[in-house]
Amino acid sequence: MPPAVRVDVHRPDLQKFSGARVVVAMSGGVDSSVAAMLLVEAGCAVVGVTMKLWNTDELGDNADNDSRCCSADTLCDARTVARRANFPFLTIDSSEDFSREVIADFVREYQAGRTPNPCVVCNAQIKWPVLEAHARKINADFVATGHYARIELDAGRNNPRLLRGIDDNRDQSYFLWSISPSLLRKTVFPLGSLTKDHVRHLAREFGLPNAERPESREVCFVTDDNYGRFLREQAGLHPIPGDLIDQSGKIVGRHQGVPFYTIGQRKGIGAHGVPAYVTALDPQTNTVHIGPNERLMRRECFVTDINWVSIEPPAQPFSATVKIRYRHDAAPAQLSLHDGAVRIVFAAPQRAITPGQSAVFYDGDIVLGGGRIERVLA
Repeated sequence: MPPAVRVDVHRPDLQKFSGARVVVAMSGGVDSSVAAMLLVEAGCAVVGVTMKLWNTDELGDNADNDSRCCSADTLCDARTVARRANFPFLTIDSSEDFSREVIADFVREYQAGRTPNPCVVCNAQIKWPVLEAHARKINADFVATGHYARIELDAGRNNPRLLRGIDDNRDQSYFLWSISPSLLRKTVFPLGSLTKDHVRHLAREFGLPNAERPESREVCFVTDDNYGRFLREQAGLHPIPGDLIDQSGKIVGRHQGVPFYTIGQRKGIGAHGVPAYVTALDPQTNTVHIGPNERLMRRECFVTDINWVSIEPPAQPFSATVKIRYRHDAAPAQLSLHDGAVRIVFAAPQRAITPGQSAVFYDGDIVLGGGRIERVLA
């Protein structure tokens, strides 16, 4: 057979970190593995850390039969990468904290008729605090992950700016708005200037065992992507049927319980002669409101739990583009502060603005800040 053709893949500029000790979060996936290898290649003293976030035997269907973090296969791959590159590797059990901070929030949000974003909570409450604590313990200089995002710092490393990754299809800055600037100052994102295809090429070049491992973009601890099953079996939420209300206020059917629905949902609400979607959820009365697609179009919302990432809290209203979910195209809006919350008024109506989801504010590639959508207005 002819020899494999070597693809000349752009290397990110990591030489400024040469000689630094870096704690790298390693899920066992290809992204975090390549991030670690690039730092080794740049002359960093890498320490790999895998966080055990949940127990596979407690999560029900398909707990071991996929490529998600915390499975036996991914843990083995992370350890293999560390062994081949000859850097220290350890596992930190954070499952109790994860259950208390992330899974409990996930359940509470669905109970309250909101749709949570557990990755955002995990990053701010679990991953970065655990990485930073271990970095302090071993006198490491930085922490690193395989996220597709970038950080710019001033000369004194005092004022971080969080930026989108250059790969529009993989950019993960949306999930990082909740991390404090103090933690971002000590963070490295080796993959921010790479595309996913480049990362795969590098994984093959490095000879990594997980170079072709498939990836999942769903919630890691809902192993079969069946949120309803998880809420019933693992969280103990039992269906409490209630009324389906159409846009005229008429009862048109029954639902299985507010926690099992989300704004914009079409499947699972029955046939009503015309396409119908979930337009609002009321946990107080246990009602699910449905209507046509146009009823999902809204322009205003209030956002709470604000974290300003790259700027100080603005004193005056300002313009930005805003993403209201991961796969949403950031849309122009006017933002203003109201007692710590942010009121967002979009230039044009947006579909399915959903309480519980994150709203992230951008100026071009720069993440200005973000928060949790509390309620939707007009």
